[in-house]
Amino acid sequence: VQLVESGGGLVQPGGSLRLSCVASGFTFSSYFMSWYRQAPGKERELVAVITSDGGSTTYADSMKGRFTISRDNAKNTVYLQMNSLKPEDTAVYYCKSPFPRWGQGTQVTVSS
Repeated sequence: VQLVESGGGLVQPGGSLRLSCVASGFTFSSYFMSWYRQAPGKERELVAVITSDGGSTTYADSMKGRFTISRDNAKNTVYLQMNSLKPEDTAVYYCKSPFPRWGQGTQVTVSS
């Protein structure tokens, strides 16, 4: 299993970013996928989950209405569209399959 996240960066408050995660080593279209994040000094927390066919999504309360998880099974890729970003969204963002392995993550910094 390999997960490669990208798309992070520095953005001003109120801005947007789109994260991508390319998965390999398993049958991507058969499994739900998730995004997590870990802020400095804090535990890793769940951001969003999407079912294998993309038909259902779930979000943590603080992300509802601002973040959108989606996937393209033909590209083995899961996305996280983040809008109206806040400084408290600053964290390393990870995608996750049901298997134990984590990717390297992508840093998102929200600052003016």
